Amino acid sequence: MTEQSKEFKYSILELASMGVGSTHNQTFKNSVELAQKAENWGYHRFWLAEHHNMVSIASSATVVLIGHIAQSTNSIRVGSGGIMLPNHSPLIVSEQFGTLGSLYPNRIDMGLGRAPGTDQATAHAIRPDRMKSVMSFPEEVAQIQQYFSPENSSSHVRAYVAEGTNVPLYILGSSTDSAHLAAKMGLPYAFASHFAPAQLFEAFSIYHNEFQPSEYLKEPYTIACVNVIAADTNKEAEKLSTSLIRMMYGVLTNNIDYMQPPTEMTADLKALAEHEAFQRMLKYAFVGSKETVKEKTEEFIKQTGINEIMVASHIFDHQDRLRSYQIFSEIMSEIKI
Repeated sequence: MTEQSKEFKYSILELASMGVGSTHNQTFKNSVELAQKAENWGYHRFWLAEHHNMVSIASSATVVLIGHIAQSTNSIRVGSGGIMLPNHSPLIVSEQFGTLGSLYPNRIDMGLGRAPGTDQATAHAIRPDRMKSVMSFPEEVAQIQQYFSPENSSSHVRAYVAEGTNVPLYILGSSTDSAHLAAKMGLPYAFASHFAPAQLFEAFSIYHNEFQPSEYLKEPYTIACVNVIAADTNKEAEKLSTSLIRMMYGVLTNNIDYMQPPTEMTADLKALAEHEAFQRMLKYAFVGSKETVKEKTEEFIKQTGINEIMVASHIFDHQDRLRSYQIFSEIMSEIKI
């Protein structure tokens, strides 16, 4: 590969995680501060993820937060990673993102996925007929493209605020199904390898092999998300990672709680982190000092051939989280691929 340094894009996936004792107001303030600092540190995008009925995640009203972050920053791209389309009407999504695209020109991204972003009971409460929408996901993505197209001006149903507005669309996925779709539609593809790494390489292979150039994208474009917990020493980063281990244990046991403060790494926690179920989800969790995380990041980029890396960092203390993202920006300014 050719040498890349600052030109290689690196971005953030934000879930507005709620730590024990935190408030929603403070969590949103922390997200804003992170986005503002990320902008100065050279991050390319700041995406927010849609989740529902989870006490530990505050990004449920994703579109509202996208607007809030965009209003509080100047140049960083802001978008969804993603909007779970079966939860919504394509027309409403088009109107919302068309509005954002008009308010913040050339800064808004629309990432679309088909998972519920929650448990089945909550998914049913959001939209009882969502499974019908899941099956028609490709058609609904095309419908959104139509609403954004200037040619839609002759249609009976229009999203006026969206027509002709520049809001790039990304297909999100954690399996091979999404790879086929992104390739067929000629759209950029973002893979959730931060929690579902199993099919990463197969999905990218399908995407590259089947990619059909479109008016939106001439060549394949891939983004992969990883977990990063970086600190000044390996020992400090290992301690910070205990919050992530406890959080993922709650996910695996269906006992989701507020993110807990870090503790010293115990034999029990280490055994949990090394358990097969954890490894299936957290294969790409880069924990350590700058040197350690840099080595793992370089290897990941070389192995995957991605165009952009996205980072999620589940760290309890806000200042520790800021420091982790700052360290990663330093890594990406030095990295040579």
